[in-house]
Amino acid sequence: MARGEGTRRAVVMAREGMVATAHPLATSAGLDVLRRGGNAMDAAIAAALVTGVTLPAMCGLGGDAFLIHYDGRTGEVTAINGSGIAPQAASREYFVERGYEKMPFTGLLSVAVPGAVHAYFTAIERFGTMEPAELFAPAIRYAEEGFPLTTEGNQTIAAYAEGMSRFPTSAEIYLPGGAPPKPGHLLRNPNLARSMRLIVEGGPEVFYQGEIAEEIARFMADNGGLMTVEDLAGHESVVYKPLQTEYRGYTVYQTALPSQGIIMLEELNILSNADLAAMGAGSADAIHLMVETKKLAFADRLAYCGDPKFVQVPVDTLLSPEFARERFKVIDMNRAMEQCEAGRIPEQLGDTTYLCVVDRDGNAVSLIHSLSAAFGSQVVAGNTGILLNNRAGRGFTLEEGHPNVIAPGKRTMHTLNCYLITQGGKLRWVGGTPGGDGQPQWNMQVITNLIDFGMNVQEAIEAPRWLSFPGTDPINLPNDFVLRIEGRAGAEVIEELRRRGHRVEVLGDWAAGGAAQVIEVDPETGTLFGGSDPRTEGLALGY
Repeated sequence: MARGEGTRRAVVMAREGMVATAHPLATSAGLDVLRRGGNAMDAAIAAALVTGVTLPAMCGLGGDAFLIHYDGRTGEVTAINGSGIAPQAASREYFVERGYEKMPFTGLLSVAVPGAVHAYFTAIERFGTMEPAELFAPAIRYAEEGFPLTTEGNQTIAAYAEGMSRFPTSAEIYLPGGAPPKPGHLLRNPNLARSMRLIVEGGPEVFYQGEIAEEIARFMADNGGLMTVEDLAGHESVVYKPLQTEYRGYTVYQTALPSQGIIMLEELNILSNADLAAMGAGSADAIHLMVETKKLAFADRLAYCGDPKFVQVPVDTLLSPEFARERFKVIDMNRAMEQCEAGRIPEQLGDTTYLCVVDRDGNAVSLIHSLSAAFGSQVVAGNTGILLNNRAGRGFTLEEGHPNVIAPGKRTMHTLNCYLITQGGKLRWVGGTPGGDGQPQWNMQVITNLIDFGMNVQEAIEAPRWLSFPGTDPINLPNDFVLRIEGRAGAEVIEELRRRGHRVEVLGDWAAGGAAQVIEVDPETGTLFGGSDPRTEGLALGY
């Protein structure tokens, strides 16, 4: 398949295996694992670990992870929830009594228990074939010997330099000499390499109960944090069957609560009530319909969704065709909604990086992991080299009675989500993107580009993108709706959207955000087609 008209990149094609990630070194590491006989999960974990070094703002051992696995032999689809809980001392009362009106966004009080390490090992044990030492080796090498910082990496560090300069353990690594390192600088983190070696030797127990846990807890106690060794020791990943819905003859799988996967599935259910293909790709009608659909699904998320252990969430209703039909009726194709209420439920009743892999046996992995916001809490825990997340600070609210109010041992709602699509039980696409509340919006856009508008994977990724703001972050909720759209959408479409009442903010031609990666499997030949987002420095490769 050649380069599509107007696209920046050609579709990557291969037969034996394919890896698509947001960093070339991670893609290379994953592909090397496949060439050496590893399977999709082996490659995904190796690539994920490398991104934890080469994309330090986006993910790492101090963050969370969600993934979906497809078994090429049986067709079974399984998901892993690697999100962490709030520390036992992190109650609403703790923050309110200290004068907080909102959760602190950065710093040690914003940290939830990191779940990524446990998720990686759960995935390796259930689905992998190689030893952890082999999978950790590339990441350890890049952390110890250094890797060339990209232009985008330099820009990201520069954007958050002021915040990280407050924390000496972070500044020592990411602001050497007191300034952001230049592109090409060999960025090293020997303490992180040491931590990874300890994990390889002692397993996840070292991170959650042993030497690393003790250092994290010591650093927390010495600097006003809440997380303890007991909090870390109590963490477990959750293995489950993912959520799913049917969309125009395809089965779409998504990560379950507390991820926002349910939002994307509800969006597709609402869209299934309209002939989107007849509207035309990139048309004002299509964009308007999807923006209004997003508003409805996000309103339902805010009203009803939280940690299922703490909140009774009407999942079956939210994903039912009947509920979607009622929500679709709310949409006025001639006028944008200024306010959006949640749908009525009958009484009986979240900066990141994404990667995907398909191997020669048809196994596939869709994996997303994150520190929450860029650089998470912005704090490196003592001598571990590990940046800690800010998931609690970003995700929880202090609003009493809210489904997502902070509570000890509770998982916050997550922006993280990833998808996998089958047809007749056979894998067709695996994909996802980082981007907080942009994720369910951009995933919806890519999926409809693939299914409704018949685009190839690269075209679907590169099509003009939009973002409806605000999303679900508590800090942003008071803001009015704004539609941010890439200028490539065209003046005529943009003007028509304004006429319908959208407050439109025109962005640069490639500036809406996201870093989508998608792999497609041809149902007739088995050929793999890979696409990677030119909005970032990612890469799809196969062999």
